[in-house]
Amino acid sequence: MELNTNQYYLKLNVAIESLVDKWYAWSYLISPATAAMNIKDRHLKIMESYIKNPSVHAAAVENPKMLGGPFIDYKGKRVDEIKSLYDETLEKRADLLELREAILELNEILRKEAKGYSLNLLYDKVPEILKGYVELYYDLNNNPNFRFFENLLYKSKYYDESAQTISLQLVEADDSRSFVLSTPRLDDDNLVHLDIPFKSNVIDELFKMKETPNDYNKIKQLLGVSDNQEELFKQFFTKEAPPKFTKYSGSGVRTRYFGHACVLVETNEISILVDPVISYDGYEKEVNRYTISDLPDQIDYVLITHNHQDHILLETLLQLRHRIKHIIVPSSGKGNLQDPSIKMMFNAIGFNNVIQLDEMQNIEMHGCTITGLPFLGEHSDIDIRSKLCYHIALHNDLKILFTADSCNIEPKIYQKIHEVLGDADVLFLGMECDGAPLSWLYGPLMPEKLDREKDLSRRLAGCDSKQGMSLVDIFKPRNVFVYAMGLEPWLEFISSIKYTDESRPIVESNQLVAECIERGIDAERLFGEKTIEYK
Repeated sequence: MELNTNQYYLKLNVAIESLVDKWYAWSYLISPATAAMNIKDRHLKIMESYIKNPSVHAAAVENPKMLGGPFIDYKGKRVDEIKSLYDETLEKRADLLELREAILELNEILRKEAKGYSLNLLYDKVPEILKGYVELYYDLNNNPNFRFFENLLYKSKYYDESAQTISLQLVEADDSRSFVLSTPRLDDDNLVHLDIPFKSNVIDELFKMKETPNDYNKIKQLLGVSDNQEELFKQFFTKEAPPKFTKYSGSGVRTRYFGHACVLVETNEISILVDPVISYDGYEKEVNRYTISDLPDQIDYVLITHNHQDHILLETLLQLRHRIKHIIVPSSGKGNLQDPSIKMMFNAIGFNNVIQLDEMQNIEMHGCTITGLPFLGEHSDIDIRSKLCYHIALHNDLKILFTADSCNIEPKIYQKIHEVLGDADVLFLGMECDGAPLSWLYGPLMPEKLDREKDLSRRLAGCDSKQGMSLVDIFKPRNVFVYAMGLEPWLEFISSIKYTDESRPIVESNQLVAECIERGIDAERLFGEKTIEYK
């Protein structure tokens, strides 16, 4: 088809960042209650620190040991803009900040007054703004707690789509961006900021243009690009057609590793994408990688293992939304603050094809059975249910096990699973065995700061070599792939991980790979890209 003068493709290195009040959006900034806690105890706290001591932040960002810390990456500059964002947040998010105070107040009421007697009378003492949104309860040890009717919160003033915007930019060769949990995205000559909520289908129309050309003027108008943004916006488009995806047509199974925990499983009938985190193309790269051009036009199932920002990457998922037929997610703890519903979050931002799965529950389809498995560790011993490993049984008898960041703390659980499902042919195993302390991710949700020693003992950590080899012993795979390590350079702005040869996860994974090979098991720590075909 010959293109007319207005028909263009979107360049393959155009990235979208979904933002909440100029901060990089992740699932805990979508759900209202967790957003309230993070805005107060992460965003405002970091900005206040920067306003007071910008030079401290500038020095910390330059220190590799501080990577991933609460430090804004603007080299000690742009303090006035951070102060303006701070003031705007106080004004625009007053309702959410009030919600946060009410949550802490209710927690204190329960701590002081719920002593094992009926909770009926305490409903009168629930802070007014929480009335109608919470249920009070005891666990079986008579510890009091509360849960949200989370769907009602999404339908209240506490879910405000006006906080949502997107920015577009060209990703260049070094893949570098500031760490997402600590640096807001201020206006920049290289960014196009647009007031578009995440659920808008104009996002789908834009990213379809990475495959199919469309009218430039039409998409510019749909996005509401202003005249002073157009000079940069024009640079996002090209007449050059992208590479065509070659669908797998063999009689076996093809798996492709895209980096971190992202793996594409294909047969000639079905495609399954696990934990989508996709890099960009269209520029010189030191590390080979698969990109969006290596994905099918239609993805039958996307599997989400757990609710962390490097496994639910909205930047990738929004670009792929128009291609995804179904998303499978773990079910949550039904309203607990620390465990917001992944399904409700996805529904709120325009994904209407979400299926919840529980442990040992499966979904059968033509040519494949997907089973959710228990997922231990990685969540700092907090009561979080929204986490699953996945067992994929292809009907040509190939069985693939994705364990993501789970930690084999109690092997007997996986022995029981093996009694049900048997051996696995392929094991994908996460081995980020150091992990950040509890407070790094969950600190803003805690009513009281945890003692440092306790905090450091409760890590967001996966398997070490001993725990990993125990899984190998149980499932007897013929292929073992260490993945989900955050090794790829395009993951650093999400994971803040930068290893050396002496880093414990590298040492432990080297040991596991060596032991597997010594036993005659094909093993490798994955990096960049990898294709494996099973006949």
